[in-house]
Amino acid sequence: MNKSTGDRSTGDYSTGYRSTGDWSISDYSTGHFSTIDYSGYGAFNKPCTTKEWTNAIKPNFLYFELTKWINKNDMTEEEKENKEYKTTDGYLKVFTYKEAWRNSWENMENREEQIKQLKALPNFDKEIFKEISGIDIDEDKKEYLEKDGKKYEIKIIREIK
Repeated sequence: MNKSTGDRSTGDYSTGYRSTGDWSISDYSTGHFSTIDYSGYGAFNKPCTTKEWTNAIKPNFLYFELTKWINKNDMTEEEKENKEYKTTDGYLKVFTYKEAWRNSWENMENREEQIKQLKALPNFDKEIFKEISGIDIDEDKKEYLEKDGKKYEIKIIREIK
């Protein structure tokens, strides 16, 4: 088990219990990106062969970190309220599962290519991906305006002729 929060799982990057697949939030599943308990082998809650899954290119941002070492020089004043950092010159920051997803999504390189790889995964389903990761893959298509430290979503209305 690697980078999972579920108990007795052999899959990686999962929160489900006793699962063998990766990036799942279900229990007893053997598939990848599974939200259904007791699901068979598959991807995004649909059947998929191991060959299809193995041959699929997985984007790098899927391999995220649930913890990160924060050096004392990079700590906020709020983080320094816990004085134990003085002994170790920093601390190990622990992220929730969805925070880890968000960090990886926001910091990914080659964004367009990685999103293309994500969408090309067998049976990709953006709603299942959102349920697991908390990320709406269409959010990049929204436009925002930032003013006085606040971020506002802009609703653009276009006239079609």
